[in-house]
Amino acid sequence: MTADIYRPAAPAAPNDLDAFWMPFTANRAFRRRPRLIAAAEGMHYVTVDGRRILDGAAGLWCCNAGHGRAPIVRAIQEQAARLDYAPTFQYGHPAAFALASRLADLAPGDLNRVFFTNSGSEAADTALKIAIAYWQAKGKATKTRLIGRERGYHGVGFGGVSVGGISANRKSFGALLPGVDHLPHTYSREHQAFSRGQPEWGAHLADELERLVALHDASTIAAVMVEPMAGSTGVLPPPRGYLERLRAICDRHDILLVFDEVITGFGRLGAAFAAERFGVLPDMLTFAKGVTSGAAPMGGVIVREGVFEAFMQGPAHMIELFHGYTYSAHPLACAAGLAALDLYRDEDLFARARRLEETLADAVHALKGLPGVLDVRNIGLAAGIDLAPAKDDDGREVPGRRGLAAIERGFHDHDVLLRVGGDTIALSPPLIASESDIADLVERVRRVIIATG
Repeated sequence: MTADIYRPAAPAAPNDLDAFWMPFTANRAFRRRPRLIAAAEGMHYVTVDGRRILDGAAGLWCCNAGHGRAPIVRAIQEQAARLDYAPTFQYGHPAAFALASRLADLAPGDLNRVFFTNSGSEAADTALKIAIAYWQAKGKATKTRLIGRERGYHGVGFGGVSVGGISANRKSFGALLPGVDHLPHTYSREHQAFSRGQPEWGAHLADELERLVALHDASTIAAVMVEPMAGSTGVLPPPRGYLERLRAICDRHDILLVFDEVITGFGRLGAAFAAERFGVLPDMLTFAKGVTSGAAPMGGVIVREGVFEAFMQGPAHMIELFHGYTYSAHPLACAAGLAALDLYRDEDLFARARRLEETLADAVHALKGLPGVLDVRNIGLAAGIDLAPAKDDDGREVPGRRGLAAIERGFHDHDVLLRVGGDTIALSPPLIASESDIADLVERVRRVIIATG
């Protein structure tokens, strides 16, 4: 797979762990017993001491084609030698247009126009800005209110955090953006526990948007942003009919619908985008992560033709949207994206994920009955496993402690990398996984659950 590419020796462990302030990490706990990764290939990471770690999270929901794929590595190397950087403010380079065309072809319906960013967070904030600017361009400048959803995650920019609904991501940062409201989340353990795929209960929760319209009036609401499958909060598949009802309500009240597909895009649910799997066309969708299979930072927003055309008015010499980033459509990221899309196509990885869905479902639902397993959910090649929180010496629950223990025990004792939010394990293996890889992964998770119970 990688014999024809330059692969340097793995670095040694660093002598100093103090300078790097790690994101979304218990830094003091990490330094007590570090989890250091030095290399990766296929389904595995390699630690600084040479242990192979099974990747149960596709890195961070992003390495969908696996690690160290030669076509992606070669594409980045060749692009760096040919064109290391070019601005996309008033200039362009061929790879940017080529990748945009490929993404437009891949997206459903008339989602034809691509605005590049560098991450899912930037993509979310970009989509929100486009939504507000769109209504200004249409002569409806009062439509500025943004609607998110409880337990939603849309990155860490001020816009994304404002419409997001995870309290830990919000509570330390003040009032955030004004003019934001939230739909209720779609999860009920009472009605949905141990559902396989989309739960039957919960479509009616979309009707809460009607209540918000009645409260604020449609003339003030610009957009609704939701994840088709809520990923970071613990894999919450949409109830059957929920997304369809959201779309219908948005149409009825002239509100833009934005799908955050940073996690669900590029095969995670067995299709190029969740919009395709669920048959619901948003006005915009955001992407990142899998677009380059995690090999280079990239994100973006794909918008419908009517949204784009609203901006193409006025004098032709004037900039239509005063927004962008220094590294929008960076040449190395574009090269990685084109190579990743080739791999997805040539190896039919989206269809592979759909075929493996039942294999993963059977494996994770077999965990039901283990001590402390409160719920198991799955859809596509993703699964969430809720664990009962650990308790202190006085019998009081300590949220998050068991989740951290699962990360630590998984890495050090069972050679598996896990994504954990609170006390929920979220599984999202690379799409190249075999049936035996999935069985191996879930067996290691079983051992972790028992060890931390």
